[in-house]
Order: sequence, then structure tokens, then C-alpha cells
Amino acid sequence: MHVSAQYGCALRVFSLLLCILLSPRMARPAVTRLEIERRESFASGHAFGRSGPYEKLTGKASLEVDPDAPANALVHDLELAPRNPEGKVEFSTEFCLLKPIDPSRGNRRLFYGVNNRGNKLALGAFNDRGGNDPNTLEDAGNGFLMRQGYSILWCGWNGDVRPGDNRLTIDLPVARDNGAAITGRIHAEIRVDRPSFSEPFYWGNSDPYPAVSLDHHDAVLTMCPRRGEPEINIPHNQWAFARWENGRAVPDPKHLHVKKGFRPGWLYDLVYEGKDPRVTGLGLVAVRDVVSFFRHTRTDRRGHVNPLGGMLDRAYVFGISQSGRFIHHFIYEGFNADARGRLVFDGAMPHVGGAGRGLFNARFAQTTRHGSQHEGTLYPSDVFPFNSVPQTDSVTGARGDILARARKSGHVPKIFFTGTSTEYWARAASLLHTDVEGKRDVDHDENVRIYFIAGAQHGVSSSPTRGMYQHPVNILDHRPVLRALLTALDRWVSTGTLPPASTYPRIDDGTLVAFETHRQSFPTIPDVRIPEVLYTPQRLDFGPRWQTEGIADHVPPKVGPAYRTLVPAVDADGNERAGIRLPDVAVPLATYAGWNLRGADCGAEGMLARWSGSYLAFPRTPEERQRTGDPRPSVQERYPTREVYLARLAAAAIELREQRFLLDEDVVRILRIAAAQPLWNTE
Repeated sequence: MHVSAQYGCALRVFSLLLCILLSPRMARPAVTRLEIERRESFASGHAFGRSGPYEKLTGKASLEVDPDAPANALVHDLELAPRNPEGKVEFSTEFCLLKPIDPSRGNRRLFYGVNNRGNKLALGAFNDRGGNDPNTLEDAGNGFLMRQGYSILWCGWNGDVRPGDNRLTIDLPVARDNGAAITGRIHAEIRVDRPSFSEPFYWGNSDPYPAVSLDHHDAVLTMCPRRGEPEINIPHNQWAFARWENGRAVPDPKHLHVKKGFRPGWLYDLVYEGKDPRVTGLGLVAVRDVVSFFRHTRTDRRGHVNPLGGMLDRAYVFGISQSGRFIHHFIYEGFNADARGRLVFDGAMPHVGGAGRGLFNARFAQTTRHGSQHEGTLYPSDVFPFNSVPQTDSVTGARGDILARARKSGHVPKIFFTGTSTEYWARAASLLHTDVEGKRDVDHDENVRIYFIAGAQHGVSSSPTRGMYQHPVNILDHRPVLRALLTALDRWVSTGTLPPASTYPRIDDGTLVAFETHRQSFPTIPDVRIPEVLYTPQRLDFGPRWQTEGIADHVPPKVGPAYRTLVPAVDADGNERAGIRLPDVAVPLATYAGWNLRGADCGAEGMLARWSGSYLAFPRTPEERQRTGDPRPSVQERYPTREVYLARLAAAAIELREQRFLLDEDVVRILRIAAAQPLWNTE
């Protein structure tokens, strides 16, 4: 080759390399600075098996994104965020990381826990203990995630979380219109369980958007006992923007004061002019870019070392309730690819999120809101599409599927949708796997599994409690199933070993039925009132700019026809027939229901409790059964001796182990707990 030609070729190669190195979209990490503010031993240096001791790192990640990059195109109002001299948008988030002190002893997997309203719930879901400031060996619980070798990460994402109690926060920019404040109409629904004279506009440790002015004459406040009944207008002289403090009303643009006090259970609808919308969709970007940094990058832009740099092969995401809906939304909007087109999460476990997503990317978004049977029905958490394969809304004609963007870009993770009975009653879970009319079953994408935990409630309680409900809250512990499923997800991602087949109630085999059918088949248990209502999300119309710009023109939204939801069928005891039947359900001592009812003392009596199931114990003896008129056989009729009961329970546990829904350690634990049952004592 001629020298000049060689020189020209070398120059072209050098120029290409220089372009790659200087390209902000290709070479510069979105995390501009990783500040580790505290680094300390976790659990006093306890060694978690082969993983050894862990350490805890907390600090802040500063981020920068290009508002013109295609990867950020779906973030509403990003173009209105303040920019730095380079034309980029800056923001920052707190983070917390638990990792093996010696990363080579870990399993090279990142477990990202989506915080719930700032709260770190992942440890409690898998280790049985946790807390917002995990430090001690007690906080580590059974140490499952650590014994497996996971590095466990949290960061802030929802910008309306108020600081305090070690909640994770994120500092999001406020959208501005050429430097001027942006205002808009906002709908805030308020409901209380106990009498009060003032409430913040939003619940769940949220920081509301303030009213533009304390003069509330342009605002509207109405009240009604339940949605669909006539609304009562509250005159302006009977309320104010204020908080009740030390027996007097203190002006406050984020609180509502009602002079006569709030009625428990009633729905109060406030429509007011608010200001300063956060660019909420950047919370999705924060999760994407923080995880991508820990997974793919060795240093931040300032040369600070990534403590997990080069030590990760896989990343999984897990979230409970709101956090599960966040994962669903994150994947739906195509954020599972970072700005360089790299995969963010290999696997995802959205838990107890039902069929919902959420208000996670809109102007004046309220991230804590979600629909349920009695409240929140005017917020868009359960919206079309619902299926992981293409579907059509028979009413609107809309078409879509939740994986369309991820499938188009080639970044579909392995997904386990996990849920309990409560999600069918209160969170529209049936829409994940039926058509919108509830007439037929729908298949799901090959990368998706759906697992239903029969009889369980939305969360796990430590003991049966009645509280504001009409029946004791059930305590069915579904955390062992999550441990087994995480193990199966990792094997599916890492080795291609197929996980257990989906298991959930279906229309075609009669295990998913209409609400009316359930009412007719549920046993008539003495002193037990069964539901008279079911959550059926409605089609909501926020106006012409909602889908494309995230701006609501109809506040509150216009309400259209409801989708049709179904519930799991039950056996003669009232226990659900389909799904993962834990030993306590397969060999029952009680009826475990995913529903519970609000009591008279908290208002809206008879409406569905938002997250709680019911625990309805069997009569203990034949005499008790006869005396109460309970149609369900007594414990001692079912299991004449403790040995009979334990043998059947062991068989059920072993069967679940063989199906890969329980791990060995949990089989032993379940049997140990069962052996302590006192139901065969003669006293």
C-alpha cells in the first residue's frame, strides 16, 4: 500500500475512534458522579455462607441525560427541564448498595429492588426481614439473598417522596415554560379512615404539587359516600388550603382543611390550580441509568470507581405493589435498553401489581395513586393494553401489547408476574390473561410466566388482625414461593432451564369465574359477610394530549365503560382451586380469601379493603361445628390426629418442591411451624 494511502487509512481509523470516544451517547456514562458518602460493615461482619461478609454503601448518583436522544424521547416534559451549558438535563438520586466485601465471592448478579414510596421492601420479601435502614444481622433475616451472593441495590425514582425515616429520594428538575412557572388543573382525591380536620392533597409520604394561590375560589371541592353516587358540593367558606395544627388552621398550599372535618370513608374530590410539575418520567431514566452504570461501567465521568465494575453478568429487578407496577410500566415504555442500546435487566419480577402500571410519566403525575374498588378509580393505573401479546380493545378499537416496544428493540426480559388472590379482587389481575371483556383466556409471550398464589393477600402480616376490617386479616406467607421463583428465574436467564409453567385461574377450565358465580359458590359461614362489589377499572379519557404529551385536558377524566374482571373459583371450603396452593391451603385449617371488607368504624362499610385478605378459621371440633352451624368440616373431622395432618402437609410441601415452587429449606421451615399447631390438644 502506498504511504499516503496508509496514512489516509490510519487517519480515518483514528478519526472514527475519536468520534466514538467523544460521542456522549456512546462513551460517556449517564452517571456523571458516584458519591459514596458512607461505607460500613453490614450485619457486624457476619459471613453469609460462600458469599462471606457484606458491606453497605450509601450515597448519591448524579446523572445527566440528553433530552434530544431517542432513548429519552418518551419522557414527558423533558424538553422543558433546565439545561446545563452542554444542553443536557441534570438530576440526582440517593442509592443504597449491599454487596459482598469480596465481590469475587458473589454470584455476579445484581438484584435491584424498586423502592415503594421510598421504602426498601426487597429484603423483607426474600429474607423475611429488612427495613429502610438495614444494618444488623437481625435486619438480614434468613440471609437468603446474601447467601445466594446477590449484590442488592436501591435508588430513588419517585420524585414526590418526602425525606425522612431513611426513605430514598430523588431530586428531579421542575419543568418551566421559558423560565416561567407551569400551572395546570390537578385532581386530588382524599379519603380518611379516622376523623380529621386536614389532610395533605396526596397520601403515601408524598409531597403534593402546591396550589398556585391560597385563594381557593377557582378550586372545587365535592364529597360523596362512594363513587357513582351524587356529589355534594362543599361551599368555599367551609374549607381552605390549610393544615390543622394545635387547634387552628394554618395556611398551607399543600393541605386541605375542612371546617366540619372529614367523614371517614367518604371520597373528597379537590380540583385546584397547581404549579411546578416535576419531570417525573426521569425516575424511569434514573433506574435505567443507575443500574446500567453499576452493570456496564468501570468508572463515572470523574474517574470514581464503580464498586461493582466488571463483577456483574446479570441483573434482575423486583418490586412489590406500586414497585411492581413501576416495573410493568418501565418495560412497557421501552426503558429496558439504555442510551447505548445495552440490556438493563435480564429478568423481572413485578409482584402483587395486578394488571396495573401507573402515573409514572406525566405532567403533574402523582406516583402513589392507583385504582381500587372504593377509591382511586379516577387515576390511570389499570389501562389498556394489559396482555403481553397483541390485543384489541373491543370498545375503543385500540390495539397494543405491553411488550411491543421491548420486542421491537430486542430488549424483552424474562418476566414473572406474581400475585395473590387480593389482586384479582382489588387490582384487576385477571386482565393480564383474559380479553378486556373477560370472555376468553389469552396466551402470553414466550418470555412471560404468570404465577398466582392461591388464597394469599396483597402483603404478609405477622399475625391475624381485625383492625378496620370485618374479618381477621390472613397471614398466608407467600415469601417462600418468591425465593423459589427467583431461583428459577436465574436458571432460566443463565442456563436456559425453563421455569415452572404458568399457573393461574382460567376461564376454559372453570377456575376463573364471574363475580356472581363466586358469590353463589362461596360457603355460608356463620357471621361472615362476603363481598357485594368487585373492582372493575373504567376506561378513562384525559383528553387529546394525554397519550402523546402526558398532559390532562379533562380534569378529572371523563369516565367510559368498565373493563370486565373475573375472580378465582373456590372449593366447598371457600379456598381457591387454581394456582400455587401452599400447604396451608392444600391442607387447610381455615378458609383463606383474598378479600376483606371495610368495617363500620372507618366508613364505607362493606366496600372492599384495599390490600387485605381474610382468615376464616374452621371449627375446631365436631361439637363446635354443630353449635355454630358452620358447613365446613371441623379440623378434627378432617385430621383425626396431628400425625395425619402433618403427613398430608408434608406431602403437599414435597409436591410443591418437586414443581419448583418451594426450596428445601422452606419445606423444612413449613413443617416445623406446622408441628407446633395446638389444635389437637384436649384442653
